[in-house]
Amino acid sequence: MKRIADAFENAKSQGRGAFVAYLTIGYPSLAKCEAAIDTLVSEGADIIELGVPFSDPFADGAVIRSAAYEALKQGVTLADVLALAKRVRAKHPKTGLVLFSYYNLLFANGLDRFADAAADAGIDAVLAVDLPLEEREELLAVLRPRGISYVPLIAPNTPMERVKESAKGLDNTFLYVITVKGITGARKELPSDLASRLDAIRAAVELPIAAGFGISTKEQAEEVCRHADGYIIGSALVKRFGNAS
Repeated sequence: MKRIADAFENAKSQGRGAFVAYLTIGYPSLAKCEAAIDTLVSEGADIIELGVPFSDPFADGAVIRSAAYEALKQGVTLADVLALAKRVRAKHPKTGLVLFSYYNLLFANGLDRFADAAADAGIDAVLAVDLPLEEREELLAVLRPRGISYVPLIAPNTPMERVKESAKGLDNTFLYVITVKGITGARKELPSDLASRLDAIRAAVELPIAAGFGISTKEQAEEVCRHADGYIIGSALVKRFGNAS
């Protein structure tokens, strides 16, 4: 199945950007995360990013760091996240599922073992925050045979040639374009040059692009989607569902 590609095509046919929603799985609890995913899908989320709690989430801001810490205190593991993904997949067969992790966790689990479990859980793509372009083939070699794709991260200072290389050889996925320098977290304003940056990336690759980091309001999402195919909200959702506990 091509759930991620279909999600972007469906959103485009409706004249909107695809909504990619991130949650730190296990915060405030596994059961409440599962309920939050059900809510997000009912509210129109096209793709869910399942954040695996990690002890040193260096790319994340205070909200997601705190959520990961709380999830780890409860003993939430990669296996727990994949078990939840399998339940979500059974309930939401058309929703795109991206496993969002740090590579060390996947590698330590054994790549073949991890890929088997991810395929069994219905994961569509994997995003490994700290895996460089030059080293990702090791992971892709176990994902591709199982029908799982990969989501590249594009930083604000990534050269355009590297952007194009990042998109090569991938399908049923999107480029995750980071909107701001620094860590995750809601921002009152997005960079003034973001629109031109998104336009340039969109013109350079065939994959859809989704912008994330800092987006927290409907107005910001709408502005981003004038120049991108989708938008990603993380910290604001982690805070919303955490506060609802």
